[in-house]
Amino acid sequence: MTEGCHNRRVRAVTGATTSGELRLHNLLRLLRAAHDRAGEATRSELTRDLGLARGTAAVLVGDLTDAHLARERPSPQRGRGRPTAILGPHPEGPLALAVDLREDGWTIATAEIGGGLTVREERPHAAYPPEAVLSDLAAAIDRHLAALGSRAVGVGVAIPGPIRDGRIVDIPHLSWRDVPATEILRAGALPFSLGNDATLAGLAEARRGALRGVSVGLHLHVDFDLGGALLADGNPLHGARGTAGEFGHMPLGGSTLSCDCGTVGCWALQVGASALLRATGTPVEPGHGRADALRVLAQAADGDARATAALHEVARDFGAGTAALANALDPERVTVSGLGVRIHDQATDTFTTAYRDGLMAFRREQPPPVLSAALGADAILVGASELAFDTFLTPAGLAAWQPPH
Repeated sequence: MTEGCHNRRVRAVTGATTSGELRLHNLLRLLRAAHDRAGEATRSELTRDLGLARGTAAVLVGDLTDAHLARERPSPQRGRGRPTAILGPHPEGPLALAVDLREDGWTIATAEIGGGLTVREERPHAAYPPEAVLSDLAAAIDRHLAALGSRAVGVGVAIPGPIRDGRIVDIPHLSWRDVPATEILRAGALPFSLGNDATLAGLAEARRGALRGVSVGLHLHVDFDLGGALLADGNPLHGARGTAGEFGHMPLGGSTLSCDCGTVGCWALQVGASALLRATGTPVEPGHGRADALRVLAQAADGDARATAALHEVARDFGAGTAALANALDPERVTVSGLGVRIHDQATDTFTTAYRDGLMAFRREQPPPVLSAALGADAILVGASELAFDTFLTPAGLAAWQPPH
């Protein structure tokens, strides 16, 4: 296809009617591709994959460099031929502010084009009242945005509970209900996005981790309790009201315990940090006990009988519930993050036995593999940053970009 034919086709698909609009469209395509390839793709690879002429690609790379949006760096030699260059982040380029708000603390980081993270702040918080926690977090966000200046292009915040219309619907064990999170947290005129932490961890794995290229993936994030996301072609399924993925509030483990969410037998009562503490007879205080749960896992690794029994009880319930979801949702692959990695890895045989026993017979021949999140502890922050970049990598987002002087 000649470039003229290609341009006419792009205009037809995108609605671009002028050469300026077409150029912006191609700039966005190139910048998005560099971002999605983690800032590790060469110009020649991007040119080929996007179907661009080499001359056009050279002009676009120059435009991105001049605007401080991206910059090339020398590529390691990959055999014979002329050395090429990798298109990655510019040292003065756009930064997304990513926030991981947990029940007992928060982490704030910046992400650059390509997804590279730099943690800027990590601190604990008191869990009550939610308005006070969010107000303190809002002040921290404002402080970091002021330091970033014009390089900041958006904010993505991960919340440990379901979100609808910018409000925290319910975090039962914290008694956070119908909290106007966006109203409290929004930072000035910058684009601001809010998402569920488990969903964002799944999104990150689909874009940059172990679910990349998977047609149907299931992600499970374990912290004090657990949640998750079902992803189709890399996109989380949010449900009719945006609150899908509350797998922890399904009766998957056979428990008869009452849950703060209002139902009986929730899987979250049997899997997670709080479940480990209950299994050792340790009092559970909502939003507290992370260090105690990690201590249980360390004691189990050292052979402590009570801690070992607790670990295997939780791993058994984790495996059985994961099998129930695999039976119902038919994922190609399952990934786990957070405390789920430690539980799975320290009691692999117990988890695997419960998982295989819980699968329907025809699934056991080729069970969906259960893998640790490739992004590790960064998964939620990566997902939150992707929310911000999804808003920035648009015509309106790019038009608002002002390179630092």
